[in-house]
Amino acid sequence: MTKKTTNIIWHHANISRADREGLHGHKSVILWFTGLSGSGKSTLAHAVEDYLYKNGVSTYVLDGDNVRHGLCSDLGFSDSDRTENIRRIGELAKLMTEAGIITLTAFISPFMSDRDIARKLVPPGDFLEIYCLCPIETCEQRDVKGLYKKARSGEVPLFTGISSPYQVPDNPELIVNTHEQSLSESVEHVVDLLVQRELIANVRN
Repeated sequence: MTKKTTNIIWHHANISRADREGLHGHKSVILWFTGLSGSGKSTLAHAVEDYLYKNGVSTYVLDGDNVRHGLCSDLGFSDSDRTENIRRIGELAKLMTEAGIITLTAFISPFMSDRDIARKLVPPGDFLEIYCLCPIETCEQRDVKGLYKKARSGEVPLFTGISSPYQVPDNPELIVNTHEQSLSESVEHVVDLLVQRELIANVRN
């Protein structure tokens, strides 16, 4: 990682986060979806965004594959590159929180220390970790991208859950059993969390 330059000064915006939240009509927050490949992170994040959007909530999904097409296109999947990938996403999500919107991130983010670093970038309560719990056997049966098959054959090295570890969250704000619950039930749990935290008004319809 390039050494951080020292001759820079943070420029404080004229419009505050509170101003932007007032414009949007709700609080901003980071919803950090984590779990194995195939556990339903992206599917759930986008379904939650669909629901919130239809109810007038300003959102944006940062998806793991999409980010690697641009912002993190220079990174591979070594432990150090995974750490840098999550560091960049954490910083981006922090900026989007300042923009007053709800940011949903869908990344395996396998290392607990990396998720903790992302959490510490923002004030307490601004980072809600949502663990998409799904047995690896089910993830392999889904194998939407065919990655587990390639990992088992050795074509994909350092694959989370097979040849690279996934560290389960100790105390996430929400656990969603994506292998037992329907997608609509999972969405309801996430929306309920936002309402309970008074981040959005009750938009259940």
